[in-house]
Amino acid sequence: MATTTTGSPDATALRARLARAASAAAAAGVDALLVTPGSDLRYLMGVGGSSFERLTCLVLPADGTAVLVVPKLEHPGYASVPFEELGVEVVTWVDGEDPHRLVTGALPARDRVAVSDTTPALHALALRDAIGGEQVLAGPVLRELRMRKDATEIAALRRAGAAIDRVHARVGEWLRPGRTEAEVGADIAAAIVAEGHAVAEFVIVGSGPNGASPHHGLSDRVIEAGDVVVVDIGGPVAEGYNSDSTRTYSVGEPAHAEVAATYAVLQAAQAAAVAAVRPGVPAEAVDAAARRVIDEAGFGEFFVHRTGHGIGLDVHEEPYVVGGNALPLEEGMAFSVEPGIYLPGRWGARIEDIVVVTADGVEPLNNRPHELVVLPA
Repeated sequence: MATTTTGSPDATALRARLARAASAAAAAGVDALLVTPGSDLRYLMGVGGSSFERLTCLVLPADGTAVLVVPKLEHPGYASVPFEELGVEVVTWVDGEDPHRLVTGALPARDRVAVSDTTPALHALALRDAIGGEQVLAGPVLRELRMRKDATEIAALRRAGAAIDRVHARVGEWLRPGRTEAEVGADIAAAIVAEGHAVAEFVIVGSGPNGASPHHGLSDRVIEAGDVVVVDIGGPVAEGYNSDSTRTYSVGEPAHAEVAATYAVLQAAQAAAVAAVRPGVPAEAVDAAARRVIDEAGFGEFFVHRTGHGIGLDVHEEPYVVGGNALPLEEGMAFSVEPGIYLPGRWGARIEDIVVVTADGVEPLNNRPHELVVLPA
């Protein structure tokens, strides 16, 4: 079923995106993009959709008329899309018809087509059989557009960042001894929505030794006085753009004597990485800035993930801030800066902000304090 949303780009913006995508396809030597429901479709048409066994597919030729092939029963879900203004034709189908053949019929040329990265195999294989020729991934084409955010997208990311900051400001209401991670997580999830998100996409409350697992999630572990607790939370606002922010808390004074000194290293690493962000700097240099501080303090083996990931309509997207990625940063790129130190069986900590590359530097979109937050026990 298609999902319409508030806060979608207007017809002028969407038409420009479609035109840029078609030009990018041509530049990549691709005859057409085949875009199925997901964030790529939402970027291009303002509606993400959620169909699975029934194929919905935007056929976007490098040269020619775009066509949305959609089940007739799901067509009403696209009522908000200004098809005529966008220059997109609609072809509906009913159960018993072969939609993959309809996609083939909408292709002016099909020697080489690019299919959305997240297209279910059910359809990717059927499209391959129906179209013939060569199929490649559409991600390398579309990510060149999506990872450079325009002013409207950045404004939505700012709203998301401010909303999740408001949730972190309230964590002390729920995080206390005697409560389970799951109980705290449920309160946080409700607050994520109450503070302006459409849904709570993820909630991590990693207390004590669970904080040493970066993607722990929630459990029935009872929080104890002295626990260090990693709280990583986020979700989309109405426009579909996501927040993602981590702060580390202590329930009373930390039980482990080394927490303060170790956390100071992490705080310095996160600040160094943010300070390294500016146009022209390779993404890997931002990762290196954080890693250098942690390595020199002797904690390198306990920093077990990349420094950051792009964010937008997906929580994780290009560009990735990781060693080996020499992509030069450009104005409008948005990504997390989130080094962590994780001591197995003991505790862990992470500090995460979303930042945007500006014309001459960086703008953090999260503004909560970076110090270890010591809550009453």
